[in-house]
Amino acid sequence: MRTAFPLPVRLAFYTPSSAGLRIYFPPRSYSGPLVRVSNLNFVKKMSTSTEAAATAGEPAPPSDGGGEQGDAIVQYVVLRRDLVDTWPLGSIVSQGCHASVAAIWSHRDHPDTAAYCSESNIDSMHKVTLEVKGETQLRNLSEKLEAGRIEHKLWIEQPENIPTCLATRPYPKSQVASSFKKLKLCK
Repeated sequence: MRTAFPLPVRLAFYTPSSAGLRIYFPPRSYSGPLVRVSNLNFVKKMSTSTEAAATAGEPAPPSDGGGEQGDAIVQYVVLRRDLVDTWPLGSIVSQGCHASVAAIWSHRDHPDTAAYCSESNIDSMHKVTLEVKGETQLRNLSEKLEAGRIEHKLWIEQPENIPTCLATRPYPKSQVASSFKKLKLCK
């Protein structure tokens, strides 16, 4: 079966630092010719994104502006697990969104935030959503992050004055991952 795809083809590749699947989305303004593909070959793992691009005959994807070569810029969002029992899911998701946007807006002039929100990265942002048991653990985490000078926003829902979640500003993963290694992924 032959399928027509506009070039450049979207690439999926692994990066050594993030150990996860990354997808490169070329600019949407591409208006080149269609190419017929009769056999798709899937690559399980490649050592670099440049190698993946070279294999497919495409230009290398843009750097995500991390501190080290290939160090992904991520934003950590931490939610309170105990709220799941009493709050609607949509409300909890909204709390995480509020904290995320507030952290990004508060640090909009920081180079890591600019890289995270850049046009070349906007369709491939990395967020890690974690959970803590309750309010005490959330406040303790906030204090730990302040002591480690990790910039973040502790979201306090008003008018109830309830701390519901926190979000960091975007950071290269290698700079902040150790502060969150004891927390569970939010499920």
